[in-house]
Amino acid sequence: MGWFLVRGWAFLVYLFMFLPVAVVVLLSFNASQFGSFPMTGVSLRWFAELFSNEAILRAFRTSFILGLCTAMISTVLGVLASMALVRYKVPGRAVISMLLIAPILIPEVVLAVALLLFLNFLSLNKSFGMLLMGHVVFTLPFVVLVVQARLVAIKREYEEAALSLGANPVQTFFQITLPLMAPAIFAGMLFAFTISFDDITGTLFWKPGGVETVPTQIFAMLRNSISPEINALGTVMILLTVGLPLLGAAIARRMAGKINT
Repeated sequence: MGWFLVRGWAFLVYLFMFLPVAVVVLLSFNASQFGSFPMTGVSLRWFAELFSNEAILRAFRTSFILGLCTAMISTVLGVLASMALVRYKVPGRAVISMLLIAPILIPEVVLAVALLLFLNFLSLNKSFGMLLMGHVVFTLPFVVLVVQARLVAIKREYEEAALSLGANPVQTFFQITLPLMAPAIFAGMLFAFTISFDDITGTLFWKPGGVETVPTQIFAMLRNSISPEINALGTVMILLTVGLPLLGAAIARRMAGKINT
């Protein structure tokens, strides 16, 4: 009876969490411009209008460029930091690890305000570079955690064997360590891209005037009116933010299976 109640309560919690998402997806195919039930028909009209809206397309381009740049920078820094903290005796390693993970523990709005005030203190104006730097600070801990977990599991005997056979440290890293870390690196990169693509709190503080990402564009559209295009845009966002991690996890598992064999 106890387990039945626990499962029933868990089902209600998941229903409460995901039912609004299902409603958004369903209404994005509504033929009527009024988001209400019962639906008057099924149509792709709002998706067609969505992809003919220049402001939304511009926001998508900005989000993709920002997400890709954030993912690449965070991944490179995360791999280097993980290698230094796991494979080498760095003075103050515990403190450095704590500082790298700190952005996860600090509320994002506090982090956003702190970075904004710091850059204002340095007399730096809002720019795309500032926005990119903020996203890197926020996504770097996720990459470090994923890559470190993989690197700890890689036995040092593989690297020592390569060194004993005549490979130098650079060759050992690119031919032994990097391929073994590849699934975690790929997963961390996808995490960074998805988090950057979805972020709105920090982006609202850091973005310069006239620059909109997809989340801030949705926020701006909601302030004016509730358009059916928002439901279509929400559906596209759901597909991207859910589909990419699932695809990345499948590819990472396949890569790990090939490495193990």
